[in-house]
Amino acid sequence: MPLSRREFHRLAALGTLTAAAGGAAVLGAPPAALAADSAYVFGYFKETPNQSGDSYALHLAVSTDGLNWRPLNQNNPVATPTAGTLGLRDPFILRKRDGTFVVLATDLRGRIFTENNQYLHVWDSTDLRGFTGYRRIRMHGLATHTWAPTAFWVASRNQYAIVYSANNGADVFMVNYTSDFRTVSANQVYHSPGFPVLDADVVVDGSTFYMYYKNLADGLIYGARSSTGAPRSYTDYTGGLRQGGAIEAPMLVRNNTGSGWRLWGDSFSPVNNDYYAWSTSNVGGNAWTPLHQRDYTPPLNAKHGSIVGITSAEYDGLVSRWGLPAWVRLKSYNFPDRYVRHAGGIARIDAYPFDPHQDQLWRMVPGLADPAGVSFASINLPGRFLRHSDYAIRLDTDDGTATFRADATFTRVAGLADPTWSSWRSHNFPDRYLRHSGYVLRIDPLSAASSAADRQDATFRIS
Repeated sequence: MPLSRREFHRLAALGTLTAAAGGAAVLGAPPAALAADSAYVFGYFKETPNQSGDSYALHLAVSTDGLNWRPLNQNNPVATPTAGTLGLRDPFILRKRDGTFVVLATDLRGRIFTENNQYLHVWDSTDLRGFTGYRRIRMHGLATHTWAPTAFWVASRNQYAIVYSANNGADVFMVNYTSDFRTVSANQVYHSPGFPVLDADVVVDGSTFYMYYKNLADGLIYGARSSTGAPRSYTDYTGGLRQGGAIEAPMLVRNNTGSGWRLWGDSFSPVNNDYYAWSTSNVGGNAWTPLHQRDYTPPLNAKHGSIVGITSAEYDGLVSRWGLPAWVRLKSYNFPDRYVRHAGGIARIDAYPFDPHQDQLWRMVPGLADPAGVSFASINLPGRFLRHSDYAIRLDTDDGTATFRADATFTRVAGLADPTWSSWRSHNFPDRYLRHSGYVLRIDPLSAASSAADRQDATFRIS
């Protein structure tokens, strides 16, 4: 059966195609073709504004659509360095040619960026359900850092390239080549365009190498490409991208279906929004469209990571091994940077990130007054539930009365503004729905005839 165009490029990027007689593309010797990717895994570390949620270790989240992410292992680490600084930043997950994975990461704990380090953390993994062979590899002998690695297969060299940020008198990208992620070639400059650069991500698509990175001179994300992937061979073709006040750490991701691509950018600071995203149907066309924050939900507290496609079997294996969260967040439809949280006993929507970040985490339990409904139990204040009192939503302790149970019970219905989202009808005032007004939650009478703004106020995504 002929290979599809998508599978052709996918296998070419893995280096598994060789030329047959007559120029036809056929599968070469091992590795064998892999099953088609149908989901995604996101590797990252964590930070929060007051550092209470910081975790300089490897975390994983999964997604079936590549947009909305659910942390694994209750957003606890799945691997932690045991050497060097005992912390990591900027983890990068690469699927190797044999179908297994390698994880690379910056050897740095915390937010002090003056420390020089010549090493990267490395783990091997068959399926991301376990991590073995932990080691550090020395990338250079310079008095500088080794930040934000990316790695990819270079068929012309029959080796992998490891590209990272360093400084040899200027902020540049360095490269070392390797066959086994244990020994590496001597470092050399990979890209130095005449202005300082940071955070490269390189993806090979067919015969073209695409590199997205941050230009430190103007704070924008640039795109460059090369037909060989060789050092100093890239030409910029995207003039600069940014959403929000500051952005870095681009992640270039090929969609599992179709020919589309997404580009993610991490906010510069943990006190700002965590991620922004763009999409395009043609990665080489210099036409990126910003995605609305309503369309995606990054992993909770995630910072500077990487995204890779996985198969449905790998997705199921990760969920089985690590588990999905025992909690949910409720994201506002018309203020998608805001989440339902409690503060001083009052329920409201606030722009994330904030601390304590646990104020936005809820256990959805069978309704206290009707198990067909739902009650929202606080994660960090056990025994307390969202309930209405004089139509205002509060976080109160269950007093065991029938009135409390009814006030704390809601019925989930299709979102009043968008049926793919959710709205919540009061159990004991069934003409009233949970909504925000002035960012504070309450229950008000709503119907299909209500204004669009009112219906949007009453629509939330479970994430």
